[in-house]
Amino acid sequence: MSTTPYVVRDAGLGMRRTLLPQLLENSPCEVSFYEVAPENWITIGGKSGRQFRAMTERFDFIAHGLSLSIGGSDPLDENFVRQIKQFLADHQIKLYSEHLSYCSMDGHLYDLMPIPFTGDAVRHVAARIKRVQDILEQRIAIENVSYYAAPGQEMDEIDFFNAVVAEADCDILLDVNNIYVNSVNHGYDAELFLKAMPGHRITYAHIAGHYVEAEDFLVDTHGADVIDQVWKLLSKAYELFGVFPTLLERDFNLPPLEELLKEVGTIKTIQDNWRLQHDKKSA
Repeated sequence: MSTTPYVVRDAGLGMRRTLLPQLLENSPCEVSFYEVAPENWITIGGKSGRQFRAMTERFDFIAHGLSLSIGGSDPLDENFVRQIKQFLADHQIKLYSEHLSYCSMDGHLYDLMPIPFTGDAVRHVAARIKRVQDILEQRIAIENVSYYAAPGQEMDEIDFFNAVVAEADCDILLDVNNIYVNSVNHGYDAELFLKAMPGHRITYAHIAGHYVEAEDFLVDTHGADVIDQVWKLLSKAYELFGVFPTLLERDFNLPPLEELLKEVGTIKTIQDNWRLQHDKKSA
């Protein structure tokens, strides 16, 4: 099984189909890599399929899954995993990531549901991640997710997450906004949560915006600008673990591409600042 050292670099952007013509016509220098949900592209042909192929031939991509249902009780869809493997090979994509959640129960639920934080769930999920890694013949990255309830909770979120990635021996997709959202909704310290993560497993990160439903209730929408507290938490992650590739997620209320690129530029600025500080300390 191959390992997954940083296969991309600097700052990335989640590629949405509406952005594809603009990105092909004028590839922005701010973006070092792109991320796509393979489910949305595996069966795409015609003009969109040709445009996508043109992008993957020119730029680095990451595949970020939506429907593997790694924590589900339904049998693992191994045929789907093999489709993912072929997709990665066809487009020379070196990294596949998924959510630590489930999205099926006798059929798709069309939402990412929280896994109970229990020892039994750790073993169940880790075994499924190992099987996916065996089929793909490479490690995958698992994302810490936002959640709004924790039924049957026996462990803290951070202990559950760390136990899964240790048992599965997989990598981490660090979602900075999810840590912040959960810290507000569930009343914990976001920096302490971050410090407890095994930083050596982080392959890349997500940063995104959210919706403020109430002072103590945030909704992870990926439909707004990134707020200052989340930018600061990303900076803290670089301080703790060094600079790693980071991608801007925006799924709804898409602004003009120029506005998205400003936030991608903010990622690069924070990264450059920490690299400069590191170089000064090393001199």
